[in-house]
Amino acid sequence: MRLTRQEGAAPEPPREAPGGLPPRALRHELLLVLGVSLGASAVRALISFTGVITRPGGLSEQAANLNSSRAPDRPWLDLAWQLVSISTALVPVALVAHLLLREHGYGGGGLRLLGFDLRRPRFDLAWGAVVAAGIGGSGLALYLGAHAAGANLTVVPESLPEVWWKYPVLIASAVQNSVLEEVIVVGFLLRRLDQLGWSATGSLVVSALLRGTYHLYQGIGGFFGNVAMGVIFVWLYRRWGRVMPLVVAHALIDIVAFVGYGLLAGRVDWLPTL
Repeated sequence: MRLTRQEGAAPEPPREAPGGLPPRALRHELLLVLGVSLGASAVRALISFTGVITRPGGLSEQAANLNSSRAPDRPWLDLAWQLVSISTALVPVALVAHLLLREHGYGGGGLRLLGFDLRRPRFDLAWGAVVAAGIGGSGLALYLGAHAAGANLTVVPESLPEVWWKYPVLIASAVQNSVLEEVIVVGFLLRRLDQLGWSATGSLVVSALLRGTYHLYQGIGGFFGNVAMGVIFVWLYRRWGRVMPLVVAHALIDIVAFVGYGLLAGRVDWLPTL
């Protein structure tokens, strides 16, 4: 004899995921975080790439500007714009920290659940440097090859004026990029997908494709290069259980790219410029 819930009885409580929240809430949190950060960036990059490929001229004849001046003739106003842009870009990371704290009833956790902390500085710095050296070198070779083949835009990592705050701002921008991307597209994304029952392979594919898509404004080479980087970073995160070495690696890669371009652009023949 099959038992059924009596009419008028209290509804069954929603099924909870391992994080203590119902799956619907976890999905909404993930979509909202992506919607105000890298998910929106992916949509903008896709639109930008569509515009680029439908514009006359090859990809290598067009530029992707990463750190440009907001007020070229007013250095203090320009500095204010740069600092506001960097700080507000980190608000989604603060949102992730809040959601992870709430997940445990504000009794602990937070970004430490993703391995974003200072508990293992030597490990994080050492392995971050190793990963940066490997990925940075191969990434530069891939970019130069893709640009020569006409599959990538000319990436201009910086076009700031020669003012005293130029390189400190470039370093801060590199750190902001690394914290935002690794906390969200690796740590938070994988945690939520794991809690929702996704397979490890499925989570890896989503993370890597998302990383590639929001870099699509750089061209085909930028897309595939960052997909490959995404696969490696997800594998390392699964192995270490920490995003901090990935943050260090990403920051070092971007610092070398931003500062190196500022020092070398127009002074060496092998670096593409417009």
